[in-house]
Amino acid sequence: MSAGSDSPADRAPAAARAEEYREVLRTPWWWYLVAVGVAALLAAEFRVAGLHLTVWLPFGIMLPLAAGVVWWIGRSRVEVVAGELRVRGAHLPLTYVTGAVALDARTLRLVVGREGDPAAYVSIRPWIGPGVQVWLDDEDDPTPYWVVSTRHPERLVSVLRARA
Repeated sequence: MSAGSDSPADRAPAAARAEEYREVLRTPWWWYLVAVGVAALLAAEFRVAGLHLTVWLPFGIMLPLAAGVVWWIGRSRVEVVAGELRVRGAHLPLTYVTGAVALDARTLRLVVGREGDPAAYVSIRPWIGPGVQVWLDDEDDPTPYWVVSTRHPERLVSVLRARA
């Protein structure tokens, strides 16, 4: 190990990486089974309807399509990287974050429902119960807060508080 590798400048990137947060909001595995099952039933209807298609064509198209749709739905990401909170293509510089709180599933539903602000940015996934509410202060943005689904709300809140 060289003497230069113990400098504070060399340790800073590792510390910054430790404060990053990345999560893929994948769909549950059983959604694939349900989607493929429904697609198989729909593909079987082509044969019952008397259409003169080859037997395998509807199955060959609809089953992969169903699995692809479930995969596409479950590829959302929540990231805190490079000084920003990134969710589904939206990004929020952490300099505007004034606070964050972890929400359990029940409280999350209340915040995005009747008791929520219609101007809030909401990115929730129905298969993920908990989430995080992030308050922001930006004079140019009318959004009062973000509500984001996450499986690890306490970890995301601690990263946001450490970086903001």
